Amino acid sequence: MELLYASCVGLLVSCGVFLILRSRTFPIVLGLTMFSYAVNLFLFSSGRLSINNAAVLGYSTEYADPLPQALVLTAIVIGFAMTAFVVILAIRGRTDLGTDHVDGQLADKNSDNNKKVKV
Repeated sequence: MELLYASCVGLLVSCGVFLILRSRTFPIVLGLTMFSYAVNLFLFSSGRLSINNAAVLGYSTEYADPLPQALVLTAIVIGFAMTAFVVILAIRGRTDLGTDHVDGQLADKNSDNNKKVKV
Protein backbone atom coordinates (compact mmCIF):
# COMPACT_ATOMS: atom_id res chain seq x y z
CA MET A 1 0.00 0.00 0.00
CA GLU A 2 2.87 2.36 0.77
CA LEU A 3 4.42 1.80 -2.66
CA LEU A 4 1.16 2.67 -4.40
CA TYR A 5 0.74 5.73 -2.21
CA ALA A 6 4.29 6.92 -2.87
CA SER A 7 3.84 6.29 -6.60
CA CYS A 8 0.71 8.43 -6.65
CA VAL A 9 2.50 11.26 -4.83
CA GLY A 10 5.45 11.00 -7.23
CA LEU A 11 3.16 11.00 -10.26
CA LEU A 12 1.30 14.07 -9.00
CA VAL A 13 4.58 15.89 -8.36
CA SER A 14 6.00 15.04 -11.77
CA CYS A 15 2.80 16.03 -13.59
CA GLY A 16 2.59 19.23 -11.54
CA VAL A 17 6.18 20.21 -12.32
CA PHE A 18 5.65 19.40 -16.00
CA LEU A 19 2.57 21.63 -16.13
CA ILE A 20 4.23 24.44 -14.15
CA LEU A 21 6.96 24.63 -16.82
CA ARG A 22 4.45 25.36 -19.62
CA SER A 23 4.25 28.79 -21.24
CA ARG A 24 0.52 29.43 -20.77
CA THR A 25 -1.23 30.38 -17.56
CA PHE A 26 -3.98 27.72 -17.43
CA PRO A 27 -1.58 24.74 -17.39
CA ILE A 28 0.43 26.53 -14.71
CA VAL A 29 -2.69 26.84 -12.53
CA LEU A 30 -3.42 23.13 -13.06
CA GLY A 31 0.20 22.28 -12.24
CA LEU A 32 0.10 24.27 -9.01
CA THR A 33 -3.13 22.52 -8.06
CA MET A 34 -1.66 19.06 -8.74
CA PHE A 35 1.46 19.99 -6.80
CA SER A 36 -0.64 21.12 -3.82
CA TYR A 37 -2.56 17.81 -3.94
CA ALA A 38 0.76 15.97 -3.82
CA VAL A 39 1.88 18.03 -0.83
CA ASN A 40 -1.43 17.31 0.91
CA LEU A 41 -1.00 13.57 0.39
CA PHE A 42 2.59 13.78 1.63
CA LEU A 43 1.51 15.64 4.77
CA PHE A 44 -1.24 13.12 5.36
CA SER A 45 1.19 10.22 5.06
CA SER A 46 3.55 11.81 7.59
CA GLY A 47 1.18 10.64 10.33
CA ARG A 48 1.75 7.02 9.28
CA LEU A 49 -0.79 5.24 7.16
CA SER A 50 -3.09 3.16 9.34
CA ILE A 51 -6.38 1.42 8.72
CA ASN A 52 -9.34 1.33 11.14
CA ASN A 53 -7.73 3.44 13.83
CA ALA A 54 -9.70 6.04 15.75
CA ALA A 55 -8.83 9.67 15.11
CA VAL A 56 -9.62 10.68 18.69
CA LEU A 57 -8.09 9.30 21.89
CA GLY A 58 -10.25 7.12 24.10
CA TYR A 59 -12.08 5.05 21.49
CA SER A 60 -9.45 2.38 20.91
CA THR A 61 -6.02 1.34 22.05
CA GLU A 62 -4.43 2.54 18.81
CA TYR A 63 -5.23 5.89 17.28
CA ALA A 64 -4.33 7.91 14.23
CA ASP A 65 -2.25 11.05 14.65
CA PRO A 66 -4.61 14.06 14.32
CA LEU A 67 -1.83 16.60 13.59
CA PRO A 68 -1.29 15.62 9.91
CA GLN A 69 -5.05 15.70 9.40
CA ALA A 70 -5.18 19.25 10.76
CA LEU A 71 -2.22 20.23 8.57
CA VAL A 72 -3.93 18.82 5.48
CA LEU A 73 -7.15 20.71 6.23
CA THR A 74 -5.16 23.91 6.63
CA ALA A 75 -3.23 23.21 3.41
CA ILE A 76 -6.50 22.64 1.52
CA VAL A 77 -7.78 26.07 2.57
CA ILE A 78 -4.48 27.75 1.71
CA GLY A 79 -4.34 25.91 -1.63
CA PHE A 80 -7.85 27.03 -2.52
CA ALA A 81 -6.99 30.66 -1.72
CA MET A 82 -3.75 30.41 -3.70
CA THR A 83 -5.58 28.93 -6.70
CA ALA A 84 -8.19 31.69 -6.63
CA PHE A 85 -5.44 34.33 -6.43
CA VAL A 86 -3.49 32.81 -9.35
CA VAL A 87 -6.65 32.57 -11.48
CA ILE A 88 -7.37 36.26 -10.82
CA LEU A 89 -3.76 37.11 -11.74
CA ALA A 90 -4.08 35.07 -14.94
CA ILE A 91 -7.31 36.82 -15.91
CA ARG A 92 -5.76 40.21 -15.17
CA GLY A 93 -2.65 39.36 -17.19
CA ARG A 94 -4.81 38.20 -20.10
CA THR A 95 -6.80 41.44 -20.14
CA ASP A 96 -3.75 43.70 -19.71
CA LEU A 97 -1.38 41.94 -22.12
CA GLY A 98 -3.86 40.47 -24.58
CA THR A 99 -2.24 37.04 -24.31
CA ASP A 100 -2.11 34.28 -21.76
CA HIS A 101 1.56 33.45 -22.25
CA VAL A 102 3.59 33.74 -19.08
CA ASP A 103 6.35 35.85 -20.63
CA GLY A 104 3.88 38.06 -22.53
CA GLN A 105 5.31 37.07 -25.90
CA LEU A 106 3.85 35.07 -28.75
CA ALA A 107 5.80 32.94 -31.19
CA ASP A 108 5.74 34.44 -34.69
CA LYS A 109 4.07 31.83 -36.89
CA ASN A 110 5.21 33.45 -40.15
CA SER A 111 8.96 33.13 -39.56
CA ASP A 112 10.82 29.86 -39.89
CA ASN A 113 13.28 30.48 -37.06
CA ASN A 114 10.54 31.01 -34.37
CA LYS A 115 11.66 34.41 -33.20
CA LYS A 116 9.64 35.90 -30.38
CA VAL A 117 7.45 38.90 -31.20
CA LYS A 118 6.41 41.37 -28.50
CA VAL A 119 2.62 41.77 -28.21
